[in-house]
Amino acid sequence: MITSKNLRFSYSPQKQFSFPDIACNDKEALLILGQSGRGKTTFLHLLALLLQPDAGNIQISGHTLSGLSSTERTNIRAKSLGIIYQRAHFVSALSVIDNILLSNYLAGNKQDKEKASYLAEQLGFADHLNKKTTQLSQGEQQRVSIARALMNNPNVILADEPTSNLDDNNCQKVIELLKKQSSLIGASLVVVTHDQRLKDEFPNQVFL
Repeated sequence: MITSKNLRFSYSPQKQFSFPDIACNDKEALLILGQSGRGKTTFLHLLALLLQPDAGNIQISGHTLSGLSSTERTNIRAKSLGIIYQRAHFVSALSVIDNILLSNYLAGNKQDKEKASYLAEQLGFADHLNKKTTQLSQGEQQRVSIARALMNNPNVILADEPTSNLDDNNCQKVIELLKKQSSLIGASLVVVTHDQRLKDEFPNQVFL
């Protein structure tokens, strides 16, 4: 479960954001919709502990996350959060499968090649596992990012525009997989997007 309350963040006096309170229980999904400039990515980065709020607090599984050290935030991201960034971040020297397995390594978990192969099959890039990520299209890279975010059975999955580079068919596949996997592992799923195709896929919605 993830909740936030009274979150505020500012980049400058001219660029300040106040965010609505959210609550997303285990096995539930929440869609956060908003147009460009409304702070969607900033909100997700606050929830992912990549930014520290000026005010307010975040709780994951009942634990308040204010006042943590940088190392503590990093450990929580590795073990409890699955983050799907709008722009994929990979180690270019590694193959696709090794980039996925890197998620296990960073969390101190055993590398699960079977799960990596299963997710690749479900997301439609099983033929590319031995390629470098630079050889993939943007849409394929996005699907690899989704697989990597699911590898450690996180408590919370945070997705920033996970369908923006996907056609309608792959968009549907990705959303179905995210909802199915988050339910199977008992995770909260929070999707931040401006993609209007997703409005009918999530009964719980927040607008920025």
